[in-house]
Amino acid sequence: MAKTKWIIDPAHSEIQFKVKHLMITTVTGYFKKFNLEVETEGDDFRSASSIVFTADIDSIETNNAQRDTHLKSADFFDAANHSELRFVGKNFNETGEGIENLSGDLTIRGTTKPVTVQVEYQGTVVDPYGQTKAGFEVNGKISRKEFGLMWDAVTEAGSVVVSDEIRLHCEIQLIKQ
Repeated sequence: MAKTKWIIDPAHSEIQFKVKHLMITTVTGYFKKFNLEVETEGDDFRSASSIVFTADIDSIETNNAQRDTHLKSADFFDAANHSELRFVGKNFNETGEGIENLSGDLTIRGTTKPVTVQVEYQGTVVDPYGQTKAGFEVNGKISRKEFGLMWDAVTEAGSVVVSDEIRLHCEIQLIKQ
């Protein structure tokens, strides 16, 4: 069967993360520049032989310039020395109800760790311009400290300022090439 290449449609995709602040509210952030390329056998995404996602650290956006600058600093992502994060998908494991677990390697700040995210296939359609597009919702959780994002501060009362757990949520639309 012929290989099929898919690329991300950035205008119809978003890469989002959420983290607890002071353990009482959630701050949401985005990567504005990212790329995803997938290679499949035909149109079967479970057969993917290559899944490579990257995000430009300098494109981080949390709607607060001071916080964005801090996240890009050596306290967190260290964008000056590590300009992108990278996920290389390895294999799908069906969990039922249209959700698959995608295992792969995530690299942040030069540290690579295995992670698993949940991928829910939303369907494939042909858009008004004749392009075949496939949609996915991706969710997962990681520990920021496992990737060297160690900055910690504690309030006067002893509360953690930024949680270790980072929740990931992505809306992905791929375009068949």
